[in-house]
Amino acid sequence: MKDFRYTLPYKVRIADINYGGHVSNAAVLSFFQDGRIGYLAALGGFSEMDIGGCGIILPEAHALYRAEMFLNDELLIGVRIDSLKNSSFVMAYRMERAGVVTAEGTTALVAFDYQKRRPCRLPPVFRQAVEEFEGLKENPTVE
Repeated sequence: MKDFRYTLPYKVRIADINYGGHVSNAAVLSFFQDGRIGYLAALGGFSEMDIGGCGIILPEAHALYRAEMFLNDELLIGVRIDSLKNSSFVMAYRMERAGVVTAEGTTALVAFDYQKRRPCRLPPVFRQAVEEFEGLKENPTVE
């Protein structure tokens, strides 16, 4: 998948289908989350609860639906980090079926200290891993 260094295959399940016979809006956000979890793990064993000393929290999500998706469709979910700020970053997602885009989206994610219940700075180990993997070091975006 062009422009995405991390991809995750996904086969649409019955639980993903709504009354219209196609993938539901909620399922697409779950696909994004599955991709995000896989990306973080592949990046360096990170998780949504630990990106090197803190977790992440999602204050904003956008999804753009390009084509219906159906039961048993074999999708490819691409995930990348487009920009890093001091305490947040933006992830982009693209879903394809046989090379045709079915959905795209972004999520804003904030580094979050779950013990103190407040945002915090991105841990340096996470920032470095992302910059190296995504090639952002040459053109980093900072608040």
